[in-house]
Amino acid sequence: MPTVDINLKDMEFDQIIGQEKVLKQVRSTLLVGRNLILVGPPGIGKTTLAKNVSSFLPDLDVVKGCEFHCILNVLNCPSCISKKNKGEKLEVETISGSKRFVRVQGSPDLTAEDLLGDIDPIKALKFGPLSIEAFTPGKIFKANNGVLFFDELNRCPEKLQNALLQVLQEHEATIGSYSVNLPTNFVFIGTMNPEDYAGTEQLSSVFLDRFDLVYMGYPESSEKELSIVSKNGKNLNIAFPSDLLHFAVEFVRSIRENKDVEQKPSVRASLGLYERSQSNAIISGRKEVIFKDIQDSLISVLRHRVTLKPSVRYLKDISVFLKEEFEKFVESKPQFRKFASEKEGSEAG
Repeated sequence: MPTVDINLKDMEFDQIIGQEKVLKQVRSTLLVGRNLILVGPPGIGKTTLAKNVSSFLPDLDVVKGCEFHCILNVLNCPSCISKKNKGEKLEVETISGSKRFVRVQGSPDLTAEDLLGDIDPIKALKFGPLSIEAFTPGKIFKANNGVLFFDELNRCPEKLQNALLQVLQEHEATIGSYSVNLPTNFVFIGTMNPEDYAGTEQLSSVFLDRFDLVYMGYPESSEKELSIVSKNGKNLNIAFPSDLLHFAVEFVRSIRENKDVEQKPSVRASLGLYERSQSNAIISGRKEVIFKDIQDSLISVLRHRVTLKPSVRYLKDISVFLKEEFEKFVESKPQFRKFASEKEGSEAG
């Protein structure tokens, strides 16, 4: 069980808007030192949440220049151990919890050696094949005394799952025929996309049994999504009428709820419309966003983020579908119809 000093009970997830039930589950899971996987579609803030957790770690005195965050009384990496054995003095520096956040991106070509490390043949000849000095630690050990964030776990092959399983359970890495006892201490947070997303692998029941899963969804309301967009989107110093921004966000949310849509647009789609509408206004020489700026961004921002169900995709092009749904949405919302008749001329700057 990880023993990283972390206080989640009284901490506020100030980088996350909404998701109150999710945050409660995250606190509960991490307070007892359990490994956590956040499950949900892309673009809902899983990475932001994990980074927020790292900010709760207290400052730590570590060996200066050690990329594995060794502390003086618990040296884990080959370099620090070797220096101590030679009688060299180890200097100390203080680093924040945020700087002890290590991200590993899951992918089919990620190898166990990338993750865990490997035996350096030259060092093995010099120090001996079973010596700690012959081992070069991989990415996972850089999270020592911090947070290991493993994004898209279910894009990794089963062999990598098994390698990770051993480290999480036994804190020992086996490299080929060598058994390297290299203790690590970190908070583990992984993410998974839903199984129906392209490029995902089935995670074994043995692997999943070592984790608690917390399920995240899209923002609970348009107001919360508006807050996320306003907080995280680039502001290009172009006026964006609040009711027009509300219109853009509501349209993205309507596509998510459409019965013909298989892959739904994330919050990044709302952010995209927010930012691209502003840039369209700049290009047109205006100081304020109008309806046409959103309309002109529609296909570029949404087309690749939306997949139609098989029963629909072979009958209708996605661009045609989005244009039709946009027109329907405008017609079905009397409060938004006025935007469609706006003209550029009177607002040119």
